[in-house]
Amino acid sequence: MKVCRFKEEGGIFAGIYRDDHILPIPDSENPVLLDFLPGGNRFGEAVAIHESDSAASISAGQIQLLVPVPNPPKLFLLAGNYAKHIEEGGEPASERADTFPYVFMKPPSTTLTDPGSPFRIPRVSPGHIDWELELGVVIGKGGKYIDESEALNHVAGYTIFNDISDRKFRPNPDRKERPKDKFFDWLHGKWHDSSCPCGPCIASSHTLTDPQNLAMHLSINGKVYQDASTSQQVFPVAAVVAFISSFVTLEPGDMISTGTAAGVGRTTETFLKPGDGIEASIEGIGTLVTPVEAEF
Repeated sequence: MKVCRFKEEGGIFAGIYRDDHILPIPDSENPVLLDFLPGGNRFGEAVAIHESDSAASISAGQIQLLVPVPNPPKLFLLAGNYAKHIEEGGEPASERADTFPYVFMKPPSTTLTDPGSPFRIPRVSPGHIDWELELGVVIGKGGKYIDESEALNHVAGYTIFNDISDRKFRPNPDRKERPKDKFFDWLHGKWHDSSCPCGPCIASSHTLTDPQNLAMHLSINGKVYQDASTSQQVFPVAAVVAFISSFVTLEPGDMISTGTAAGVGRTTETFLKPGDGIEASIEGIGTLVTPVEAEF
């Protein structure tokens, strides 16, 4: 089962997502999708509509899909969670036992971008903007010190992120170099407006039960650049949830983007430009479509 938020005739509603059409959930104006996922007070209702043979439907072309969780309490992302992606960046990949997940954050109110809405290449640094297809995790049940063996029980569902990144952001090019400048260039290069497209839906954890065996594909203008599987993660979803919860209390609605696979543009010096079209797909979830425009 996959649930989504969508806008129609000025209202925002919840629906069962079917790729090319939506089954609206009655009386769901201004929804919180966690209500329709495992542990939510309307989960059973959503399942009934999902399993119905007679539910009314709306063509996906008639509505505007929206970010599934518009105001997550926290938006975490991982760096370097696929060995081949680490290696394509010129670094040796580490075994899980020798390291830990590198976690950073994005400001959700200005980076999260609706399915089908454009990413706008920032005027301040337009030349080296890259894509990163990632499996997204939506926390349903919060907690701290969550054991890895129990971590998936805290997950309500899964979505798609594109962690769009500025590979060569350099504020004040004439600056005097300081020891930590490169780290903060990297971090600030993650924060541009509209740089976190998300959607098109949340696949419920009760039907998508194995997040470690999902095919992933990202194409630009029809050409495939990323072709991988979540099985290639260094730290699987359960380990990531357990790790973050060891020092941060997770809350319902928190979102975690679990890192990208090999095939980013930096490897071939291929970067996003106005007019490009991105299609980011993960098996069992769907396809996140993002056009690319200049900021202004």
